[in-house]
Amino acid sequence: MFKKHFLKDMKKGFLIAFLLTALHSGAASAAERYAITGKIANIRSGPGTRYEVLVKAEKNYPLDFIKKSGNWYEVKDFEGDVGWVHKSLIRKMSAVITVKSKCNVRAGPSTKEGIVFICERGVPFEVIKREGNWINVRHSGGYEGWIHKSLVW
Repeated sequence: MFKKHFLKDMKKGFLIAFLLTALHSGAASAAERYAITGKIANIRSGPGTRYEVLVKAEKNYPLDFIKKSGNWYEVKDFEGDVGWVHKSLIRKMSAVITVKSKCNVRAGPSTKEGIVFICERGVPFEVIKREGNWINVRHSGGYEGWIHKSLVW
């Protein structure tokens, strides 16, 4: 009797684990992170050069993938704005952008570390590595440091 219930419970456990994994991987693929690779890229209102330029995004500007249409990717930025960018202007990479008005970028992963520089909202960075709640970032201008994850998207 115990063996029968145990196997039944194990099957339920595997089913739940499978469903959670499927849901998690679906959510992850829906939010693939890309970033601008060139100095500046036009994000447009539609999938083609004939569409209006909504914003000019700088290098490392992070974008979440929504869908693809030919060589164009529909993407969403940190403010929730949606637009289209040509696939040659982006690549999959770990990137973040500041979401607070004044962000301290520090010499190390702690508030006890010195401030290397301060940046405003909307500054994009390439992610070098993560350590706990801290992210080691590099700006396209070469500036590097550590920023707390609560300050970025």
